[in-house]
Amino acid sequence: MQNASYKDKRRFIIKLGKNLHKYGTPTDRLETHLESTAKLLGMSAGFMVTPTSINFLFQHPDEHYDDNHIARVKPGELDLGALARADAVVDKLACGMLTLAEADQQLDDIAQQPSRYSPLLTLLAFAGGSAAFALLSHGSWHDIYSSALVGIVVFALVTLAQRYERVAYMLEPLAAITAAFLICCLNRFDPAINVPLVILASIIVLIPGLALLQGLAELSAKHLVSGSARVMDALMQMFKLYFGSWLGIALASSFLGPLQYQAVSFTTTWSAWVAVATLSITLTIILKARRKDIPWMLASGCIAYGASLWGAAYFGIALGAFIGAFAVGIFSNLYARMMKSPALIPSLPGLVVLVPGSKIFILLNRAISGQEQFAGDQLGQQAFLVFMSLVAGIIFANVITPPKRSL
Repeated sequence: MQNASYKDKRRFIIKLGKNLHKYGTPTDRLETHLESTAKLLGMSAGFMVTPTSINFLFQHPDEHYDDNHIARVKPGELDLGALARADAVVDKLACGMLTLAEADQQLDDIAQQPSRYSPLLTLLAFAGGSAAFALLSHGSWHDIYSSALVGIVVFALVTLAQRYERVAYMLEPLAAITAAFLICCLNRFDPAINVPLVILASIIVLIPGLALLQGLAELSAKHLVSGSARVMDALMQMFKLYFGSWLGIALASSFLGPLQYQAVSFTTTWSAWVAVATLSITLTIILKARRKDIPWMLASGCIAYGASLWGAAYFGIALGAFIGAFAVGIFSNLYARMMKSPALIPSLPGLVVLVPGSKIFILLNRAISGQEQFAGDQLGQQAFLVFMSLVAGIIFANVITPPKRSL
């Protein structure tokens, strides 16, 4: 490995950086991982990562000059399976189990490897995730089945966006408009459907609550450029989704008349836990994680929900979110130590359960549906406190149990 040429090492690090960025690695973790890989290869290098570019700066060992390479990249989508396999390649390279040429070839193989989950299974994951969110929001069976049906339509639009660039450009508003219009149509046949709740449930996969949390975490880690860009991108996606939902409801109301809603009670003690378990399992498929990581991701979601529920009962929602994020961070870092795999893998389902994308939108639904009244400033304040609590919980967990891995 140390005998490899400078050009081969340089090419490997650039390819590794592009691939890990493509798989959705957070900026701070990606920069740290590239720095440790460069040291492993005996190179002096620095890196600057943003959601749309990577700046590689290498110091040539013989010529004594700086070699700069700037790569233009697209914002990555989370692919936990590919991320774990790429991390394993670097581990094997460090242990001498692979030569640099073999590691380079394996990165190419990982990038070209198709998803391990079939389109049918991914479709069921979209439907199950939407239904699980409706159940977690205390929706009725009418809301659950309609969320699953419209979730299938959202999956079809996401699939089209992966094939056609024009559809990808307008995916968020198009999905929200379509979902809102279809749900309003279903409401005419079944007035027991809670339209605002089902709209949120059907597009929950597209709501960028996790991206907003990552942006705030990057800002707290002093990655100002990347964090600001990620926060603004998440907010813009949120605006497009809300506008699409509003427009879809307006179009349906103009053609079909005002909405009708007949409240149906549905309360059980076990429904929330079933929803959290279902949501965690569907995220495993949507995020393309390895099958062997399913139990860990399921456990993370349940730990997050249980810890936050306990904390909220004694300290309020904001501190409950802190306790949940702290518990997830501890669990994920211990997983990284034991399994020698990225801590990001088990942490994501837990954070999805905790972020305002799942909790604050429930409060928003209650405010819209009239079941509970929340003032707008109180709702915004609570969302801000939950976000800050999540970031603080992750930071405290990393201090108490350092993951000892860059990813």
